[in-house]
Amino acid sequence: MMSMLLLLALSAVIAHPVVRRFGRRTFVALAILVAGVFSVLLWISQPVFSGEALVETVQWVPQLDLSITLRLDSVSALFALLVTGAGALVLLYCASYFEDGEQGLARFAGVFMGFATSMLGLVLADDIYLLFIFWEGTTVFSFLLIGHATRLRTANAASLQALMVTTLGGLAMLVGFVLLAQQAGTPLLSEIVADPPQGAVATTAVYLLLVGALSKSAIFPFHFWLPGAMAAPTPVSAYLHAAAMVKAGIYLIARIGPGFSDVPGYRETLVILGAVTMINGGIRALKQFDIKLIVAHGTVSQLGLLVMVFGVGDPRASYAGFALLFAHAVAKAPLFLAVGIIDHSTGTRDLRKLCGLSRRMPVLAVLTIAAAASMAGAPPFIGFVAKESAFTELLRIGESEPLAYFAFFVALVGSVLTVAYMGRFLWGAFADKPGTSECSIVHRPAPVLFVAPAAFALLALAGGLLASPIDPLLQATVPHATEHPEHLALWHGFTLPLAASAAVLLLGSVLAMLLSRMRAVIPALPERFSASHAYWVITHWLDTAAVRITAITQRGSLPFYLAVILIVMVGALGGTLLVTGEWPAEIELMSSPVQVPIAIIMIVAAIFSLRARTRFQSVVLVGVTGYGMAAIFAMHGAPDLALTQALVETVTLIAFVLVIRRLPQRMGSASSRRVRWIRVAIGVAVGLVIGAFAVVALGSRIAEPISLQIPGLAAAGGHGYNAVNVMLVDIRGWDTMGELSVILAAATGVASLVFLRTRADLRPKLTRRAARSEARAHLMHVADPDHPARRVAWLLAGRHLDPAHRSILLEVVVRLVFHGLIILSIYLLLTGHNTPGGGFAGGLVAGLALVARYLAGGRYELGATVPLDAGRILGTGLALAVSMALLPMFFGQSALASAWVDVDLGPFGVVPLVTSTLFDVGVYLVVFGLILDVLRSLGAEIDEHEEAETASFEEEEVQSR
Repeated sequence: MMSMLLLLALSAVIAHPVVRRFGRRTFVALAILVAGVFSVLLWISQPVFSGEALVETVQWVPQLDLSITLRLDSVSALFALLVTGAGALVLLYCASYFEDGEQGLARFAGVFMGFATSMLGLVLADDIYLLFIFWEGTTVFSFLLIGHATRLRTANAASLQALMVTTLGGLAMLVGFVLLAQQAGTPLLSEIVADPPQGAVATTAVYLLLVGALSKSAIFPFHFWLPGAMAAPTPVSAYLHAAAMVKAGIYLIARIGPGFSDVPGYRETLVILGAVTMINGGIRALKQFDIKLIVAHGTVSQLGLLVMVFGVGDPRASYAGFALLFAHAVAKAPLFLAVGIIDHSTGTRDLRKLCGLSRRMPVLAVLTIAAAASMAGAPPFIGFVAKESAFTELLRIGESEPLAYFAFFVALVGSVLTVAYMGRFLWGAFADKPGTSECSIVHRPAPVLFVAPAAFALLALAGGLLASPIDPLLQATVPHATEHPEHLALWHGFTLPLAASAAVLLLGSVLAMLLSRMRAVIPALPERFSASHAYWVITHWLDTAAVRITAITQRGSLPFYLAVILIVMVGALGGTLLVTGEWPAEIELMSSPVQVPIAIIMIVAAIFSLRARTRFQSVVLVGVTGYGMAAIFAMHGAPDLALTQALVETVTLIAFVLVIRRLPQRMGSASSRRVRWIRVAIGVAVGLVIGAFAVVALGSRIAEPISLQIPGLAAAGGHGYNAVNVMLVDIRGWDTMGELSVILAAATGVASLVFLRTRADLRPKLTRRAARSEARAHLMHVADPDHPARRVAWLLAGRHLDPAHRSILLEVVVRLVFHGLIILSIYLLLTGHNTPGGGFAGGLVAGLALVARYLAGGRYELGATVPLDAGRILGTGLALAVSMALLPMFFGQSALASAWVDVDLGPFGVVPLVTSTLFDVGVYLVVFGLILDVLRSLGAEIDEHEEAETASFEEEEVQSR
C-alpha cells in the first residue's frame, strides 16, 4: 500500500514535465498506471473481503506516538477500488477531451494525480492525523482543479468557495480527532471505533467530525458549494464530484457509525440533514436549464440519500448504503462525462438550445440513457438493485426504529424527484423539442471519448445482472451485524419494496413528462433565503470587518506599530514580574572591568542616535551598539557569536545605507512635546522591564544548564569541537532549516517590493575576455598614449561608471582584498566544525566581498562578478540543506544524523570529513544568495530606478526648453 501511494505521488510530480513534452497522450499512460494500482488493490483485497485486514506501519515520530499506519479492510478496499477504477477511466477520457497545447494542461495532470494520491491515502489511512493530512490534501487539490480556468472569475470564485467551506469543516474535524485520540488513548481510527470513548468530550468530538464530513459531502447547510464547483472541467466533475471527493464525507460517516451511532442525537442529525439535502437537491435539479447543473444538484440530492441511509446507524442500512454508493458512482460519473461530450460537440449545455442529439449521436444517447436509468432506479441496472435494497432495509429497521420509516418516506419522495430530473435531463439533452432547431455538431467527438462512459454504463448494467456475486463483497462491510441484511438480487418476488420502486418510476415519469411540457419555472424560495446567499453575506461581513479593523490597526505608522508592540510587551512581562515577585538574593553588576567602557560607549551611542539629525548618522550610531555586543561576546569566550554579530551588523548597516538613499537625507519634522514624552516613557519602561526580566531569569536557575553537556554532545554525536556550529547543523539542525526558509521568504519579499517587472538579473554579463576585447578595440581608437582612456581599468564595468563616482583607491583596495575575502569565507566554512566559523559566517564574509565589488564598480561590476541568478543560489542552498537532512533516513538513521570519516594525510595530520559540512554548505549558499539578492534589489535595481528618473527629468527639461 505504501509503495502504491509513493508511486502515485511520484507520478504527480513528473506528470507536469511529461505532459508538457508529450501532450495529452500522457493521460493514457497515467490511466494505465492508475489501472495497474487498481489491479493490485483488487488482487490484495481478496483476503480482505473474507474478513481479514492488511496493516502497514512506519514509525514517524515515536516520541509523540505518531506513525504512518495504512489499513486495508473491506470498507477501505471498496472505496480504494472506486477511487482508482474511476480515476483510470476519467484519465483515459481526458486523453481525448483536452486539446494539445491547451493552457494549463500540464498543471492539470499533475494536480489531478495529486488528488488521486490524496484520495487513496485518505481511505487507506488508519492514523487519524495522517487521514487529516490526506483530507486537506484533497481540499487543496480540488481547489486547484475547480479553478483550472484561472482567467474565469466564476471558476476562481467557485474554487475559493469550495476551499473555504471544506477547510472550515476540516479544521473542526481536526479538533474532533484530537479530542477523540486523547479520550481513546490511541490515534488509530480502527481502535477508536472498536472501543469508542464515552462522555461529553467524546460526544463533542463526534459532532465536530460530522461537521467535517457534512461539509466535504455537500450536505445541508454546506450543500451550496458543489453546484458552484461545476465551473471545473467535466473530468473534474466526473471524478471529484461523483466518484471521489464528495464520497470522503460518506466514508468518514460509514467509518465512525459502528462505534458512535448511539451518541445522543447522532442518528437524528444525519437523517434530518440528509433528508433536507435530498429533497432540496431534487427540487433544485428540476429548476435548472444547464444539463450539467441538473446532474450537479442531482448529485447533492443523492449524497443526502446516502447520509440519511448511513445515518440510520444500523449495519443493515449501512450495507444498503454501500450498494447505493457504488451504484451512484457508476451512474453519475458517465452522466457528467456525457455532458462533457455534449458541451464539447455542440458548444452549449442549455437544454433550451439542444435538440435532436439522439439521432445525431445515437451511441452517446444509449450510454446516457443507461446511466440515467440506473440513477433513476430502473431494472436491470445496479441502481434498481441498490435502491430496492435500501427500501427493504429501511422498512425492516423501521419495525423497531421509527426514524427509519421517516427515512424511507423521504427516500421515496426523493426518488420520485430523481426519476423526474433524470427524465428532464434526457429530454433536454436528446429529445426533439418543438420550436428548437437541431444542434449543429461543431466538433465531432473521437471514438475513444466514449470508452469511459461505456465502461461505467456496462458496470451499472453488470452490477444489476450480477448482483448476487457482488453481494458477498458488500456483506463483508458489515461482518458484526446481529441481523444480516437481505442479499442483493435483481428479483426478490412481489414485495412491498418492489411496489415502492414501481411507484417511484411511475410517479417520476409522470412528473418528468409534465415538466417537459411546462415552460414556466418551478417556483422556489427567493435566493436571499438560500445557503449560498448566506455564505456570500457572511464573507461580505468578514471582508468589511477586516477592512475596518485594518484601517484602525494598520495606520501606516511604524512608530505606532512599535509603540503597541512594546506596550503589550511591557504589560505582559512587567505584570508577570510584579505578580511573581521572585527576585534573586544577590546581583552581580559586572564580571569584568572591561564591560564598563563598552557599556558606556553603547549607552552614549544610543543617546546620540536620538539626537541625530540625519538618517546616516542615526544608522551608524545604532550600529555601534551592535559592535559593542560583539565585543562583549568576544570577551566572554564566544568568538563564534562575536564574529557572526560583527558580520551581521556590518551587512545590516550596509542594507540600511542602501535603503536610506531613497529617503530624505535629514530626519522629518520634530514631534510634539507630548509625543516625545510618551516615547521617552515607553523607552524607559522597556529598558527597565527587559533589564529586570534578564536579572530575574538568570537568577532563577536552580539546576545545571543543559548547555554544559553540549560540548560533549558535539564531540560524540557531531564529531566536532566547535559546539556552536555543531549545534546549528546537527543538534538543532531543524531550527536552522526553519531559519533558512525564513531567509528565503525574506529575500523573496524584498525582491517583490523592489523589482518592477522580473526578479531575474537581465543586465549584460561582462566576461573577462569580452571586457578585454572591448577595451582593446577602444584603445585602438585612442592615438594619444597619455590619454586617460589608455589607463587600464581596474574594474570590468569601470567604463560604465560616471567618472565623478569613481575612486581609484577603492578600486585598488577591492581588487587586492576580494579574492582573499572569498578564500577566507571558504576557510571559515570548511573549518567551522572545529574552530570559529561555519557556513553562516562564511556566507556573510563572501557577501561582504560582493558588497565591496558593488560599492567600487556599481551594478555592472556586481553582474560581472556573479553571473548567476540569486534565486537559483538560494534554492540550491536550501535544496542541499534539505537533502542532507533527509539523506540519513534512507540508511535507517534519524533525520540530520551525521556520519564522518577521518582521513589520515600523514605529515599533514588527520582531516575529519563530516556529512554535516555539506549541510553547512547549503547554509553558506543561502546566506550568500540572500546578500546577492539584497544587493541586486536594494542596490542595483534602485540604481536603475534613479537613472531612469534622472533621464526622464532631463528629457522633460529639454522638452520644456
